[in-house]
Amino acid sequence: MPENRDFRMTASRREILSLLEACSSHPTAEEVCTMVRERLPKVSLATVYRNLDLLAREGLIRTISVAGEQRRYDGMVEEHHHIRCEVCGRVEDVELSCRDPLEALLADSKGYEVRGCTLCFVGVCGECAGDGAESDE
Repeated sequence: MPENRDFRMTASRREILSLLEACSSHPTAEEVCTMVRERLPKVSLATVYRNLDLLAREGLIRTISVAGEQRRYDGMVEEHHHIRCEVCGRVEDVELSCRDPLEALLADSKGYEVRGCTLCFVGVCGECAGDGAESDE
């Protein structure tokens, strides 16, 4: 639970958090709103955005930001990486065990104390590759 004593777990926050913890699709705010409205029909998109920002600030969810793309949200707060399909935009989790060598390299070459790492790979998912879709290069 968050350390912020002013934080209250409202019905909409609880629903958003529950949905993201059970969801592996890394939805956008609009997608979260659509899913939340199945249980809480009167919730507004503005409420969803405010609650997503608050839940992220409290460390209960993660925000995935990729340049040029809509922000996506993740209920898995443990450090992990992602891959995004450049055709359909799908984002999936990636398990990697290369963290320590990368952090040591940064610490040695730049003098940083590394406190975390998030990588987002870009490619074409199996479904889009099977459709013959290719990026324009």
